[in-house]
Amino acid sequence: MKIAFVINQTHKETARFTTTLLALKAHQMGHEVYYIGLADFYYESAYIAAHVRKVMPDQMLTSADRFMEVLRETEKTKVSLEEMDVVWLRFDPVLDMVSRPWAAASALQFASFLKAKGVLVINDPDSLGRASNKLYLEEFDESIRPKTIVTRNYADVVRFFEQQNSLIILKPLKGSGGKNVFLINKDNQQNLKQTVEAIARDGYVIGQEYLPEAARGDIRFFLLNGEPILINGKYAAVHRVQQGDEIRSNVHQGAKTQGAVISAELLGMVDKIKDKLIQDGMYFVGLDVVGNRIMEINVFSPGALCQAEEILNEDFSGFIINKLEEKLVASKKLSLK
Repeated sequence: MKIAFVINQTHKETARFTTTLLALKAHQMGHEVYYIGLADFYYESAYIAAHVRKVMPDQMLTSADRFMEVLRETEKTKVSLEEMDVVWLRFDPVLDMVSRPWAAASALQFASFLKAKGVLVINDPDSLGRASNKLYLEEFDESIRPKTIVTRNYADVVRFFEQQNSLIILKPLKGSGGKNVFLINKDNQQNLKQTVEAIARDGYVIGQEYLPEAARGDIRFFLLNGEPILINGKYAAVHRVQQGDEIRSNVHQGAKTQGAVISAELLGMVDKIKDKLIQDGMYFVGLDVVGNRIMEINVFSPGALCQAEEILNEDFSGFIINKLEEKLVASKKLSLK
């Protein structure tokens, strides 16, 4: 299998990224691995290629650190992307929103061309275009998501703040990694106007009800083709616990990870969203769950799979690549009918 990972930029990838874990596992399972940066695509008269870095099976790399070293040392070569078996979109649009605002949208357009040519592209690039910010969650059953407003109007936020008993979370509609996430309550409401203005400089503001369970962190829960990833009775998930006075549960913001207790209620929420995820081609996603609500559906590059493997001592990445192999075989059989 030739599998290409589309990432922001190679030099920004690390050995602890979920993308690295999946790429290394694919390599160790005998597949050719290619990395494509958002600025690496090439198009000419319906021919789609990219300047890629590649790692071949005979290089026999055994660690994530060594894998990244070899990848960075490898010179780029131009290859036809129509020869790829799988193109996996694993970039974060927010990282390039300011310095390279063209990058994410262009990559999705190239990926859509590849999909039309019969290449297996995950997650589906056409649906990703619609799911490029937190509004995607609003397309799902109301019972599984928190009360939410999206606006750039300060008066709207004040009204929502009062409706929610003076306790809300504010963050950018298009954001990731826990950046610019604020808890507004009666003690700091004098900062409300300044906070709204700061977030609104870069786009829309999303306000959400604050769930008391958030004080104990959240659960990152992975789904594959709409289903929980389950090995030996263990779900691919981690409980992310914020440290000190921090309100954010993101690992990038210093949160610690531990084993997660997966409730029947959480699995019931998954049942309510899985059909739409499958319909939208959201093959690999990470849910952020607080209490009885899904706070976010991460569809581009959900992380923390490394931590799940370490805590639970299960080969979730191998399971994912195996299922991808099966999906590829099924898609090829379907195209022959």
